[in-house]
Amino acid sequence: MKYTPLPLSGSFVIDLEMDQDERGFFARTFCRQEFLKRDLQADFKQCSLSYNSLKGTLRGMHFQTAPHEEVKLVSCIQGAIFDVIIDVRPVSKTYGRWAFVELSSKNYKMLYVPKGFAHGFQTLEDHTKVYYQISSDFIPSAARGIRWNDPYFSIDWPYTNGLTISLKDQSYPDFTHEENLSHRR
Repeated sequence: MKYTPLPLSGSFVIDLEMDQDERGFFARTFCRQEFLKRDLQADFKQCSLSYNSLKGTLRGMHFQTAPHEEVKLVSCIQGAIFDVIIDVRPVSKTYGRWAFVELSSKNYKMLYVPKGFAHGFQTLEDHTKVYYQISSDFIPSAARGIRWNDPYFSIDWPYTNGLTISLKDQSYPDFTHEENLSHRR
């Protein structure tokens, strides 16, 4: 696997190294030793699958507060997504910044999302499936979100009209530094 750092501290795009022959290819999608060698989270407690029937579906921006923060390893196994992360770690040099990666079933890229990041995505095709490996259990009382169109971040989503988005994701508050700190105590 090839690990390429993103501009946000601690986040990576992971490209698969494929052994190809006349049958197709074989590639590792996770290697505990490689993750540990790079000081990345190597223990995942749950795996999840998100199916999204329509292009333009938006999920996010989700995170969990301390001590239940999550590391996520995200891949798109069918279709394509515009995958977004926001650094919400107040002590980080990249605090308040966002980055995106296109993940698809054609490019085989994965996104490593460190603790203290909000995560979300928008589908670029109908019938998109997103696979997650997650380091922590889901704790409803620690779950938080940032509204997808918060002007503080001005995320340049591919589609803004005719979105499919949950009422919960639409109702998240705007992000504020003080609010984020109060949830992290």
